[in-house]
Amino acid sequence: MSGQLLLIDALNLIRRIYAVDSNQNKGSEQQMIMTCCQRVAQACQKLIRATSATHAIAVFDGDKSWRYHFYPEYKNSRAPMPQTLKENLAKFRQAIEETGIVVFTPSNDEADDIIATLAHKASQHHVSSTIVSTDKGFLPALSDNIQVYDYFKKEYILNQDIVTRFNVAQHQLIDFWALAGDKTNDIPGVKGIGTKSAQEIVSKHRDIALALEDEALSAAIRKKLELGMQMFVISKQLVTLRTDIHLGFSLKQLRLN
Repeated sequence: MSGQLLLIDALNLIRRIYAVDSNQNKGSEQQMIMTCCQRVAQACQKLIRATSATHAIAVFDGDKSWRYHFYPEYKNSRAPMPQTLKENLAKFRQAIEETGIVVFTPSNDEADDIIATLAHKASQHHVSSTIVSTDKGFLPALSDNIQVYDYFKKEYILNQDIVTRFNVAQHQLIDFWALAGDKTNDIPGVKGIGTKSAQEIVSKHRDIALALEDEALSAAIRKKLELGMQMFVISKQLVTLRTDIHLGFSLKQLRLN
């Protein structure tokens, strides 16, 4: 199978466009929603052209995913979706579907895991994928067959961009986040290990457990690692996107007409 798969993180795209339109809105809420739906549809059409996509899907989040059950504080402090947007999501789904893109909302899985699974599955069939999202969680998936595109900056994310932003290599991101935590998603990390310490640890150790015996690290950092290893393991599971979700459909069903 050959082709180019477009994977759109639907709520990431919609919420960013909605935030701009709602701030600039001078008419009624329904007029604003109509305009916002049109802008989302236009964005989807532009993405199809820009990526030369042959297959495409826009994925929404399902209800509480496994992460909420595994770690109840997950995304606990995140602001809820604006009520007006929540009440009109069906209109956005319809607007996307009218562009020819398949829309999928899983029962309980997060869009990120569905998209990561699709990208992984496509890569196994030698199909290249472009993930459209500003979510940093997709960056560990970057490979020869998987690209990440920021629609709002109109640019692909490169490995050098990761180094510039996080001061770690792409393959070190998951351990880095698991150590330092991720406040935006309420992922704890290891207590007392900040960004700089996490960068130092991952730069020296592919296996974080080995850092416990590394006398080049300060005794204080090694003690924090020893006490926080359980939270490191929990955090690593939270920041790692799944690639084994059962989808119930094939790539062939995502072909654009």
